[in-house]
Amino acid sequence: MNVAPLVVVIVDDHELFAQGLALLLESKAGDRFTVGGLTTRVEEAAGLVESCAADLAIVDLAMPPLGGAVAIRQIKQRRPSTRVLALSGSDDLALAERALRAGADGFLPKSADPDVLLSPLLTVAAGLRVMPPALLESLLASARKPPDELLERLDSQDRTLWVLIARGLETADIATRMFVSERTAKRMVAALLHKLDVPNRTEAAGLAGHYGLLDESDMPL
Repeated sequence: MNVAPLVVVIVDDHELFAQGLALLLESKAGDRFTVGGLTTRVEEAAGLVESCAADLAIVDLAMPPLGGAVAIRQIKQRRPSTRVLALSGSDDLALAERALRAGADGFLPKSADPDVLLSPLLTVAAGLRVMPPALLESLLASARKPPDELLERLDSQDRTLWVLIARGLETADIATRMFVSERTAKRMVAALLHKLDVPNRTEAAGLAGHYGLLDESDMPL
């Protein structure tokens, strides 16, 4: 039984690259892919994907002025079933992370041989993710770090107290380590739980473990 080719949309502000990629897909794998359209404008991407009922979108991340991550987010909002492979000409992992958080299903550097794109596209179309090992390691590392908005609410004393709670110290021991009275220590613990938005010490300790705070060599003893 013949399987209909997957419809691909290419979003890239370098028109020659987009045209070359379209030619590659149709010449190398025309039985698997058909190019539904090309656009060099972020604001046109979601509409083009929707009008073509695209199965896949290949999106360049470095697209001024809005950026490819905006195109990815809009594509996913308009047509969630479309799978998105993000491309970037830079090695900026933070940019790649933003693309994945926007909804991209995979990421590859533009430095990759164009022929190598065929297999990742099929992988992404099959519902799997594609990304370089360095990006995966970066994502795993960042997942274990407290979010910036949380860290902004905590001063050095709060972080020290958080670690002491995570290590299971009682209020009296915390007071000794922090050079305060037990009454003050209780108030400090209550204030920290409020900042962490957790109901008790057990959940505060679990949160510290999730973020790997006890693994940090510079954390106080």
